[in-house]
Amino acid sequence: MDKQPDGMENRNLTWQTLQPREERWRTLGQRPVIAWFTGLSGAGKSTIANAVDRALIEAGRHTMVLDGDNLRHGLSSDLGFTDADRIENIRRAAETARLMADAGLVVIVSLISPFSRERAMARCIAGDIPFLEIFVDTPLQVCEGRDPKGLYLKARTGKIANFTGISSPYETPEAPDLVASTDGRTIEQSATSIISRLMGNSSLRSTIDLDSNSRDLDRDLASKAA
Repeated sequence: MDKQPDGMENRNLTWQTLQPREERWRTLGQRPVIAWFTGLSGAGKSTIANAVDRALIEAGRHTMVLDGDNLRHGLSSDLGFTDADRIENIRRAAETARLMADAGLVVIVSLISPFSRERAMARCIAGDIPFLEIFVDTPLQVCEGRDPKGLYLKARTGKIANFTGISSPYETPEAPDLVASTDGRTIEQSATSIISRLMGNSSLRSTIDLDSNSRDLDRDLASKAA
């Protein structure tokens, strides 16, 4: 019997063995990476993610951006902004990112993702795919001063409930893989180290295992790449 993921035994589900994902990676000429941008609203996540995405594409990488606002127009259109809905939004985004990464893409996720536990859940869902938690470090007062969507003003006047940083907490990452400071820096300056890291992590290695009996890469290689 095929191996089933945890929790599937009692749901009459069987994991279907497909062609090795590494074959897709070799065809694309790259390894997948998930870059998870987290930070306050207005911190610059989407702007930096877009700059990183454009740079990677110009360098020949195959990428996809999962932006929090865009996801809420479709995949998560049924969710609100309660803690429970935020958690489910993160789970959906992480599962989608994992599917895209299995296909070989460098997946750039831009979500406030305010809770440490759920960011850890996203990393767990990524499995052996290299996962970079990138903290876009912009002080609350700077974000509120920018307020490109007018959301902080609405939150301050009580027109928006459960707004991160005002009426809902943001748990600052304790040990992010990368920190992108934005205050007093250009977009290019904030993006440079991220681009360099993703280019390195997505470089195709000659040691990729193409054994059709193995669904996953060697975890040691994946942890070194991360």
